Amino acid sequence: MKIALTGGSGHLGRAIANAALASGHRIISIDRVGPSEADDRDNLSFVLADIADYEALVDAFEGCDALIHMAAIPVPGKLADHVVHNNNVTGSYNALRAAAEHGIKRVCQASSVNAIGLAFSRKQRFDYFPIDEKHANYCEDPYSLSKWICEQQADSFVRRCEDMRIASLRFHFVVHERETAARAFRADNLPGRQQLWAYVRADASAQACLLSLEASFKGHEVFYIVAPDTTVEVPSAELAARYYPEVAIRGDLSGNRSFFSSEKAGRVLGWKHPPAP
Repeated sequence: MKIALTGGSGHLGRAIANAALASGHRIISIDRVGPSEADDRDNLSFVLADIADYEALVDAFEGCDALIHMAAIPVPGKLADHVVHNNNVTGSYNALRAAAEHGIKRVCQASSVNAIGLAFSRKQRFDYFPIDEKHANYCEDPYSLSKWICEQQADSFVRRCEDMRIASLRFHFVVHERETAARAFRADNLPGRQQLWAYVRADASAQACLLSLEASFKGHEVFYIVAPDTTVEVPSAELAARYYPEVAIRGDLSGNRSFFSSEKAGRVLGWKHPPAP
């Protein structure tokens, strides 16, 4: 396939490009920031463009068979709220609309576990563990809201373009090695509690993107893409009882199993987070 990849210069974008090229695909990497170093690999082209520039995306997507839309401002706080929100929402709409204009049927877009409200909320609110795609939405910050709206936009596109297939992947703290997440999210620190001690490796995330382009579901589907274990060795049931005693347990939290369920991604996409190399 010839795949348009927005956000191709980011660390997840680079991982996706590497995985796609290794699988024999052609990548059109699109970013407003050029690659950190020259890359002359066959089947890889770079286009300098901003996702706010709709016409530039239309030009860049010419002749592509699929779209992987990763470009976004990844966290709130570093830029003004309206900048974070508007960049992500407008960029997603532009990417989906440019894909539709070219008749691209297979689309993957980056969402986030924060689409329901999580790390950037004033106080975390959960109805049950492990969290799955049916969990209620409690988002309040501009980043989380932008990701929720991106998913709603995908719903809209597949209603209008009935043969379009869109996967919104809810990633969590994409790292190259589990150890990086373990240093950030400890059993007793605030970031760990806020983030529910979760992570996903970049190589696993890249494979999820490629699998989503080949899967046979219809319309728009949301998937959690999270590692099956936490970043700590403290049993998950013990962490839940200590920090979230009011939250119902509706699934398996034995050992150090994740507080997020990626069962749907395994069932529909055939995705599985690989063990550490």
